[in-house]
Amino acid sequence: MGLADRDRILAVSLDAGSDFSYLRKRAQGIPRVRPRAEEVLALGPDLIVRSYGGGPAAAAFFRKAGVPVVQIGSAPDLAGIRRVITETAAALNAEERGEALVASMDARLAAAETAATASRPSALYLTPGGVAAGPGTLVHELLTAAGLGNFQSQDGFQEIPLERLAYEVPDLFAAAFFRSAAANRGGWSASRHPVLRNRLETGKVIFLQAAWTSCPGWFVLDAVEALARHPIGPGALPPSEPLP
Repeated sequence: MGLADRDRILAVSLDAGSDFSYLRKRAQGIPRVRPRAEEVLALGPDLIVRSYGGGPAAAAFFRKAGVPVVQIGSAPDLAGIRRVITETAAALNAEERGEALVASMDARLAAAETAATASRPSALYLTPGGVAAGPGTLVHELLTAAGLGNFQSQDGFQEIPLERLAYEVPDLFAAAFFRSAAANRGGWSASRHPVLRNRLETGKVIFLQAAWTSCPGWFVLDAVEALARHPIGPGALPPSEPLP
């Protein structure tokens, strides 16, 4: 939706209006379609753009039915986001729009890095599902781009480090999806643990919108800018409000 004109879009996915969909307002009024072959093919599309909807065999099935498919690849880092934007824009004959999105990304990254301080305060990214993000993830790159150090030292996505939080506190908590209707917060989630709740209630917290980090797109820069513009230090942020 960031690359194609509205009149070229026959339908979007059912989740296009969800709070974790970045362009949900732009999707208003556009028909929704379930990722079922008969429903998609009934629309008579010239091209199908998909990520994972319809299952692993969907792309091959659509191609067999004579409809080209643009498969949006994974983007584990900022370089991957640039690549996916460029590839998708080329498939949609929207190269100029793709170049503009990438250029905007790079300009916003440069501005955030310029504003970063040398002290690199620590931040812990966490979700209501009990997950934290360490080195080797896109989230780690976002924290770095915002001038922050990553409190989570273990690579990849790991459980929230409750034992460490019992005696050590990051300068900032980056809480994502906590206000999303799609939040997966089971009864056994580490996000419910008293140690973490106490830290969040007394520490410095910025709530990141679910749409900023739900998918790897140019809009992750919204998260970078939100983190970068919150200086860390005594009184920089008030204690967090009660968790949803």
